[in-house]
Amino acid sequence: MKNKVVIITGASSGIGKALAYEFATRGAKVVMGARNITHLSIIEKDIVEKGGEAISIKTDVSIESDCVNLINEAINNFGKIDVLINNAGISMRALFEDTDLDVIKKLMDVNFWGTVFCTKYALPHILKQKGSVVGVSSIAGIKALPARTGYSASKYAMDGFLEALRVENLRKGIHVLIAYPGFTASNIRNTSLDAHGSAQGESPRDEDKMMTPEEVAVHVYKAVLKRKKKIILTRQGKLIFQINKFVPAMLDKMIYKGLAKEPDSPFS
Repeated sequence: MKNKVVIITGASSGIGKALAYEFATRGAKVVMGARNITHLSIIEKDIVEKGGEAISIKTDVSIESDCVNLINEAINNFGKIDVLINNAGISMRALFEDTDLDVIKKLMDVNFWGTVFCTKYALPHILKQKGSVVGVSSIAGIKALPARTGYSASKYAMDGFLEALRVENLRKGIHVLIAYPGFTASNIRNTSLDAHGSAQGESPRDEDKMMTPEEVAVHVYKAVLKRKKKIILTRQGKLIFQINKFVPAMLDKMIYKGLAKEPDSPFS
């Protein structure tokens, strides 16, 4: 990754932040996008002080013009784009029958359309470099999770988009990776939306027992280097993938029971 230009969305916290440090440590020039420019600027300063190269661009990926600006700033500062990591995302936790449709739309705007917008404007530059387009999906993109209807739908949509993009460009030399983290210790559950679009504020799960964002970042970095098509992370994630292939009905019951045990579960 020495001197490669890597764009990372949702880079102000969690997996995105860890990715920024991982790629910068490996010699990449990191372009970080997120809504929280204050957090981004702190990360940028730290990376630069440690000898890395990074710039931060205030970006709301649900706004097309912000995505255009992110790509343009990468080109203006570094002249090329080698890797785009579509990491920005939000989640939800509520039964569909109780959920305002605006909540579903917001998840689609960030998780799906954010990926589409950034990829659309980065693609011509990535094609020139025969580089990589990465989507940070979720186990919810492999097996839809109850009370996360909007989240699962947005991840399935993102995955379908990236799979089709890969096939379209089979003869053009670009690499498309979809990463499926399992439950990861990040703030995505703290910022997860309730039925009416407010942040739930507290994670319903034990974050200490989960894979760390830094571990996810290492896996994604290695997968980009090896130009893998897909990685499924955590033992739980791999188990869900396998069970869903052979006994999906049993998995439905297992997931329902598991999520029903969460604190303040909507199934209670």
